[in-house]
Amino acid sequence: MQFAPHRNLFFDPVHGYIPFASRGSAKAPSCEGSLIDSLWVQRLRSIRQLQTAHWVFPSAEHTRFQHVVGAMHLASRMFAAVEKSLRAICPDAPSSGYLESLLRVAGLLHDVGHGPFGHFFDTYYLADYGLTHETLGARIVVEELGDRIGGIRRTPSRELEPGETLDPQQVAWLIQRPTTQAEEDSVPKWLRFLRSLLCGIYTIDNLDFVLRDAYMTGYSTKAYDLERLLEYTFFTDAGLTIHDRGMDALLRFMGVRGELFRAVYFHRTVRAIDLTLADLFLASKRLLFPGDPLEHRTEYRRFTDFSLLAEIERWEDEPGERGELGRRWRRLLEREVEWKLAAQTNLVFQAEVPESSSIFSDPDFVERKLRAALPREKRDIPLRVDVPRHSYRPHASQATSGQNFFYDSSRDRVRPLDAHQLFRELPVVHRICRVYVQDRSHGSEVAAALERVAGSRVDDPTNM
Repeated sequence: MQFAPHRNLFFDPVHGYIPFASRGSAKAPSCEGSLIDSLWVQRLRSIRQLQTAHWVFPSAEHTRFQHVVGAMHLASRMFAAVEKSLRAICPDAPSSGYLESLLRVAGLLHDVGHGPFGHFFDTYYLADYGLTHETLGARIVVEELGDRIGGIRRTPSRELEPGETLDPQQVAWLIQRPTTQAEEDSVPKWLRFLRSLLCGIYTIDNLDFVLRDAYMTGYSTKAYDLERLLEYTFFTDAGLTIHDRGMDALLRFMGVRGELFRAVYFHRTVRAIDLTLADLFLASKRLLFPGDPLEHRTEYRRFTDFSLLAEIERWEDEPGERGELGRRWRRLLEREVEWKLAAQTNLVFQAEVPESSSIFSDPDFVERKLRAALPREKRDIPLRVDVPRHSYRPHASQATSGQNFFYDSSRDRVRPLDAHQLFRELPVVHRICRVYVQDRSHGSEVAAALERVAGSRVDDPTNM
């Protein structure tokens, strides 16, 4: 039996066998395997996918590395679904080998800019330097990994045409969110269409993490119907389109993603841990990293969940500030969480109800209103207001809106997704407003105050 010398396999509990292109011969200057083995991608083995959720869900120990390999695999599966329709609309696009390879590399590298604790690090560190993990990742793609990307000649099943070379700038463009329409119009249509497979309602990114996170947390071993989604996805001249026969599968996916946000990502204890972590990290961050990651790239490449935790564990026996911080970090690692849930209310915003009109779009304003509603002697108690937000579907004002469509077979025409009745009935945004305290004895007064502020009944955390 003949085996392809350029093709190797990973085994994955979510997708089964995942093929990737290996060197195959000494003549190949680079390949997918050498990109996977680069220190920048291997670093993702030391950054957990779910930030702090493993302290609540014991099996959620999976990392960004497993996720990006899964996204790379789904790039090929999604490309197989849309290739014919993309080629019909964009006959000027590069070869199929180039397109699939470009999408696979973007899937593999879309999280390369993440720091310790993932999205948490964007908020509490990268924002200080005007960065996100996407903009930082784009610089890493071009300036650190560009040579390896340019040397890739094939996927597990296709080759680039002679004279074609993968463009790292295109990979960098694909892994960043849309900004302005002018920026969108500055690139070829085929490239703009490919980005809708990385940033949108259903993408190679979120199709993987919903399956993976549901499986690894024990929430579900088969969260949604991936096969049906792929079967009924294609491109029309309008953009990424799903046949109406696939709408139920899409709605199921969106529902499960929303359930994961409520049950896992925004779990009350996970968020309490994040509040405690935020206090500690803000007090510690100048001691943990020297400055702008763009100016300290070698240090950033080595900066992960594991290196951070190893560093703070050494602080406990030191004198002064480091010693005090080390002891506080130890309490967190032993799950001594400072903040306890006192009250909670859920808020759902439909398209016709502007989210910005709600006081719950501003946690600081909610806190001021809440303190004013407390008995006078309780107004200075330690409390924190947390308002995590999940977007079910893009609002019309967002850059990602207007790029997903459905094919209405009864009328034989393509329509915007929000023209579909069941899609339109989904909320645009779901917010959970929670109030945390350090002393549970204040719980009843805080719950009553939140009820007055919210104008409706709030949840009793003892019943959750």
